[in-house]
Amino acid sequence: MNLTPLFPGDVGRMMQCLGRRYVGLFNARHGRTGTLWEGRYKACLVDSEQYVLACYRYIELNPVRARMIDDPVEYRWSSCAANLGHRPHSQLFPPPAWLALGATGAWRNAAYRCLLDEAVPEDTLAEIRLYLQQQRAWGRDDFQAMVEARILRFAGTRAAHRPRKAISCDK
Repeated sequence: MNLTPLFPGDVGRMMQCLGRRYVGLFNARHGRTGTLWEGRYKACLVDSEQYVLACYRYIELNPVRARMIDDPVEYRWSSCAANLGHRPHSQLFPPPAWLALGATGAWRNAAYRCLLDEAVPEDTLAEIRLYLQQQRAWGRDDFQAMVEARILRFAGTRAAHRPRKAISCDK
């Protein structure tokens, strides 16, 4: 699912509330205690509409890549069926990039279906996963610079490990 918060912190508060309620119900139903997930949910700020559509495709094609289903419309927990007009959804507000896919709902649905039918390039998958894992701002250099100026923190990604120390041959 894709979320666009109205106010800073809204997504975090919603995920915290959802997690508390769901875990409590799940644990009661299954007679268990403790957490269900490792760590917190992952989120990253994205640059522009081009990046938003890439994220939509990434998210909605995850069950297909996991070989859970063959068609993303079949996955009941996804917004894909609503995005393609197969199921109404009153809480789904499409971003401008999705609306720009066509002049009518039918054209947008057909254009989005074509996007879903194309494989997401491996380099795009790797890039999305890297920025998501590190929870960094994904986008152009000028976008990352703007984010860094606003939050006064580094917004790009970093290497996963410490750089190796230079080996000195001096004795």
